[in-house]
Amino acid sequence: MSVALGKPIPYFEIPATSGLVFTPTACQGRKVVMYFYPKDSTPGCTVESMEFRDAIDDFTKANTLIVGISRDNLKSHENFKRKIELPFELLADTEETLCQMFGVMKMKNMYGKQVRGIERSTFLIDEEGVLRHEWRGLKIPGHVQDVLKAAIDL
Repeated sequence: MSVALGKPIPYFEIPATSGLVFTPTACQGRKVVMYFYPKDSTPGCTVESMEFRDAIDDFTKANTLIVGISRDNLKSHENFKRKIELPFELLADTEETLCQMFGVMKMKNMYGKQVRGIERSTFLIDEEGVLRHEWRGLKIPGHVQDVLKAAIDL
């Protein structure tokens, strides 16, 4: 099953930090930003997560929940969340369920070698669970503000 713009996202259950299990139905009535990032505690992923963290009040005013997603396990996520004081949950997609559903797994060049990994991507889901915006293969500078504007305008 995969996602498509203008369509409801499929149901799933995935472990999250704080001992939670994340499901899309638990978010009904709120917009949701799901940002996929390659790896906890790496420079780019840390910057991106901190930018979402720093804009949390504006997203909250826009009735928007933020969740970060990578293939790291819950222990890694808990450490990353604590280290940079993230006020939102991180989802542990160790089985690549969401990565496959959202089509974010890509072949990438790393130090001259082809490796399979997460392409930095963000998705905005409306209050009814319908996918409204997607940003794929994005660059970090200015991205969080673009997502916030889309959430406010939705």
